Amino acid sequence: MLVNCAAYKEGVRLADIAVEDISDYISQPGTFVWVALHDATPWELSQMQEEFGLHELAVEDARHGHQRPKVEEYGDSLFVVLHLLEAGADTDAPGALEAGELNVFVGRNYVVSVRNRSAHGFAEVRQRCEREPELMRQGAGFVLYALMDAVVDRYFPVLDTFEVELETIEQQIFDKGAARQNIERLYELKQRLTVLKHAVAPLLEGTSRLHGGRVPHICAGSQEYFRDVVDHLGRINSSIDTIRDTIGTAIQVNLSMVTIEESEITKKLAAWASIFAVCTAFAGIWGMNFEHMPELKWRYAYPAALLLIATTCTLLYRRFRRVGWL
Repeated sequence: MLVNCAAYKEGVRLADIAVEDISDYISQPGTFVWVALHDATPWELSQMQEEFGLHELAVEDARHGHQRPKVEEYGDSLFVVLHLLEAGADTDAPGALEAGELNVFVGRNYVVSVRNRSAHGFAEVRQRCEREPELMRQGAGFVLYALMDAVVDRYFPVLDTFEVELETIEQQIFDKGAARQNIERLYELKQRLTVLKHAVAPLLEGTSRLHGGRVPHICAGSQEYFRDVVDHLGRINSSIDTIRDTIGTAIQVNLSMVTIEESEITKKLAAWASIFAVCTAFAGIWGMNFEHMPELKWRYAYPAALLLIATTCTLLYRRFRRVGWL
């Protein structure tokens, strides 16, 4: 679906134009066209390919989707893939993340952005760019920066949510009754964090090529802006690694707590088994019924035997309580 198609000259928006008129505007000096598509059909992509001369391999990637984040050069044009992360609609997994895609074709006089599987658009990015015509004069390279910057900025709230959730789990980590639940929540958090990692790490590698060294001609005037994007991606990537390490430590602590709890239960069972073993031993001795057993003829043998058993069990019980087994 076509969201917007506009022509810009010297950083100023000229007008909304029809797709059929694109070729008339991109041939004008100092003019570029910015087209935005949402869940583009194969026919729309073919139309864009014909109008702008897009590389067939890049168009094929955009058509099939589910690409890893990347920055690829095709002659004097760029093809950029970014992941758009949004909360999933699955009620069984309310915290799950769904990864949409933003495919951006960038040339000397055009920008074509194709948003797939994402409800959150980029109208605010277009408005921001149009409010800064002096920056828009840099052309398609600045528009690419603005789109990438908007996508990366959306990763920060996701990261903040992960950090808050991890802190909540850490506060409950020593709750004996919640050990299993904490481990499940930690694994779920780790899975969602992996989704964010897959969106950030490859993009960091690709964006690093857009500033310093041999920079594509399209981005030559916007290197410092792309450096800012790389800085943000580096911070996010570092925070992800820190959270992953913390999750690993938290899981180990939870498992240790489970082991300690099981050890405490084993001690209690062993202590009670020892106490009942004494009762069993005494009962076994007096239950042999030999003919010559002095205790059988004694008037107070039964209460004395009970008293001896009770005294021995009490001493064992107090001993086990003193050492912390009961």
